[in-house]
Amino acid sequence: PQTPNPKAQLLGFVFCPRHRLPRYNTVTKLLEGKKENLNLVNLTLLITGPLSERSLAIVLLVFQVFCCGVAFAIRYSDVAVMFYED
Repeated sequence: PQTPNPKAQLLGFVFCPRHRLPRYNTVTKLLEGKKENLNLVNLTLLITGPLSERSLAIVLLVFQVFCCGVAFAIRYSDVAVMFYED
């Protein structure tokens, strides 16, 4: 039931609100976080301050790699023996 809506938004038939995205400052040409719509992108911008889109992507990718590393460390550590039988 939700499949036609995103396709219609991508093709421009239905308006796609951008209310969750960070603000783009045309003077500084940087992205700025918004406190009222807190998601991972806005939270990162609020912590780090305004960033360019490239810098923001790098910060988010580094954070994702870090989180995956922590998950693998937990999964394959000695503590995992208590939870997994293999």
